[in-house]
Amino acid sequence: MAGPLEGVRVLDATAVGYGPYACQILGDYGADVIKVESHEGDITRGIYPFRNKGMGHFNLTANRNKRNIVLDLKDPRGRDAFLKLSESVDVVITSIRPAAMARLGLGYEDCRKVNPNVIYVALVGFGQSGPYAKRPAYDDIIQGVSGLAAMQGGRSGPPTFVNASICDKICSQVAAHATLAALFSRQRDGKGQMVEVPMFETMVGFNLVEHQSGQTFDPPLGPAGYERAMVEYRRPYATADGYVCALPYNTKQWQAFFAVMDRPDMMDDPRVVDAKVRSEKIGELYELVAELVKDWKTHDLLAALEEADIPHGEATALDDLADDEHMRAVGFFQKIDHPSEGRIRLTSPPMKFSETPPAIHLLPAALGEHSVEILREAGYSEAQISDMLADGVSLDGSAEKQR
Repeated sequence: MAGPLEGVRVLDATAVGYGPYACQILGDYGADVIKVESHEGDITRGIYPFRNKGMGHFNLTANRNKRNIVLDLKDPRGRDAFLKLSESVDVVITSIRPAAMARLGLGYEDCRKVNPNVIYVALVGFGQSGPYAKRPAYDDIIQGVSGLAAMQGGRSGPPTFVNASICDKICSQVAAHATLAALFSRQRDGKGQMVEVPMFETMVGFNLVEHQSGQTFDPPLGPAGYERAMVEYRRPYATADGYVCALPYNTKQWQAFFAVMDRPDMMDDPRVVDAKVRSEKIGELYELVAELVKDWKTHDLLAALEEADIPHGEATALDDLADDEHMRAVGFFQKIDHPSEGRIRLTSPPMKFSETPPAIHLLPAALGEHSVEILREAGYSEAQISDMLADGVSLDGSAEKQR
């Protein structure tokens, strides 16, 4: 069955994490995504581990369901090819800085001239109307300036990075749904538009959903920072032989937890039964949880928490996720034979559609694998394509060429 975005065409001029993941989501939904790369390729192609040069793991996990074309956008013929492709797509998504795209003659106005109904999505580090507009932005930078790194240190610890490209991935999700919203808008009124998705503003808004806290009010009722998330003992709890995530949340669950722990003295404690007091003293409760569970065996504790209907889970190592019984049952990990990379493991689109399910229908492409195919579709003659390949304007990286 076709995906929900079947028939939608996307020109993907993005790189690294912010953008490629967004376009992969659209590809999972069935859009025809054409990724444009330079001869050097996306930097993620060279990030180890990999079996073959240019096919690094990060590239494989962020660029499925895309066709790939190499274009030298600094060459007039490469620029013209990009615009030629823009004529027939619904969406252009770029993480190249707007000023650079404008210098290349590939900004929103340039693309709109050849396709008045195009949706042009500019992925930027900082909103282009502010003083930070020209700053470069990578995940670590945005973690820092958005307050995310400071949050990891709690109330008094040093700023610490989250061990993930979390801003790239969160902002890619926002970019994907912003693109869908623009497509829906055009479906109603027929108008294309420019969409700007800045990382800084996106992450500040994301972080402050709960962490604006007392600063939500004017005048403030207290500092920023959601207390439950900032306290020292909000972490997986050490058991005698592992780590467990336990989260009594409401009064009933806290009382159930202390019943399991044989602490009748805590059943009517104000920190347990009064929601306001509990939110103020949550750090004390979490410290008590850590002390009470440290001598339990992990298996026994998980069973007791399950019996008491207390939210729980084992802290799972990354290497163990593929063996998780739930992941196996839902078929989340797919082992697939890639034409050049051999057996690879990819995650499945997690969402379920009863009629138009997302799916993996194209494996991560080699650099320039579809260049010739895409140029032919755009109306280029065989002679024109040959000249572009010979002059380095494009690259034929098809699987047939590699073998």
